[in-house]
Amino acid sequence: MREGKKAIARWWQQHPEERLDLSEANLTRANLSGANLIRANLSGANLSEANLSRAYLGLANLTRANLRGANLTEARLLGTNFREANMSKANLTKSILTGANLIQADLSFADIREANLSGANLMGADLTGASLTEQS
Repeated sequence: MREGKKAIARWWQQHPEERLDLSEANLTRANLSGANLIRANLSGANLSEANLSRAYLGLANLTRANLRGANLTEARLLGTNFREANMSKANLTKSILTGANLIQADLSFADIREANLSGANLMGADLTGASLTEQS
């Protein structure tokens, strides 16, 4: 999957009814910009410094995933599970986090400006130093 969104697109063509399982995968610095990762299992995956800008991660499972310094600009994260994920220093500018589970997620020093957090659960999340202005 280190080939990026083309590899993921090929996988979806071959397995249209399955759920992509990348749990515990090392995707450090992977370019997944615009990738379709809807309903994917990325629990425990290392996505530190990965490019997930404009990616589709609706209903994906990123429980305890490492997204430190990841680029999630304009990503679609509707109903995504980020429980206990490390999202420190991540860029979530203009992302859609409607209904996302961010319980106990580390969002310290993350950029969340202009993100849509409608219905998101932030209980116990660490927002220390996070940029929150201009969010809707």
